[in-house]
Amino acid sequence: MIIDNLKSLSLTIEIENGVNSKGEKIFKKRTFSGIRLDAPYENIYNVADAISEILETETGEFLLNKTISIEKTLDEE
Repeated sequence: MIIDNLKSLSLTIEIENGVNSKGEKIFKKRTFSGIRLDAPYENIYNVADAISEILETETGEFLLNKTISIEKTLDEE
């Protein structure tokens, strides 16, 4: 059997960083690590929204990044 284990969470916010040759917005990504593994998604969203409110530039998507380890266990007989 394979089991998974959530190791870490980080929040990435896309921040506008100019336009390309076609006039489309370009976004860079800013990542915030150290999010509690048991943090409710609503709380994480609220933090991302608060950060976007104080930035001088437009923001794009809020991305939640999960690092999960997987391992094989010995099957019970």
